[in-house]
Amino acid sequence: MAEAVASPPTAGFRIEPMGADDADAVIRIYAEGIATGVATFDDAAPDWRRWNATHRKECRLVARDPDGTVLGWTALSSWSGREVYAGVVWESVYVAAAARGRGVGRALLHALIPATESAGIWTLIAGVQANNPASLRLHEAAGFRRVGVQERVGRDPTGRWRDVVLFERRSSSVGR
Repeated sequence: MAEAVASPPTAGFRIEPMGADDADAVIRIYAEGIATGVATFDDAAPDWRRWNATHRKECRLVARDPDGTVLGWTALSSWSGREVYAGVVWESVYVAAAARGRGVGRALLHALIPATESAGIWTLIAGVQANNPASLRLHEAAGFRRVGVQERVGRDPTGRWRDVVLFERRSSSVGR
């Protein structure tokens, strides 16, 4: 499990490992992401049992304000079940509606990168809807590079086809 990572003192929150007690907040924040219409193609948040089963156990992080409220989270999903791709993962980052614009997503990705490298992960992959400018900027600022666009790959909850920008971030220290 990742260790807590200090956030900039002016941020007003800390990054720490996600615990089982964070389940309700994680699902609530995911639902808030769904409500934006640009964070995922899902139209309903899963229950914790399903979410927990589809995300890897290592490198689950939350951003927490001083009173303990979860402001955002990041977690990983396997890219492939094949052993040769064990160090390649899908990355997800979600920020509570009330905490957007405060640098929470940036701090989470900033903490996730060394945590994944410590876990032996060499490539982070993210799929971002092309109509989600905040997430596109966030991933580029965190050192992800655009590797392509999947055109009309998924439908949003209204049924409209959407493009997804694929990003990757290769470790400079793991898998070289």
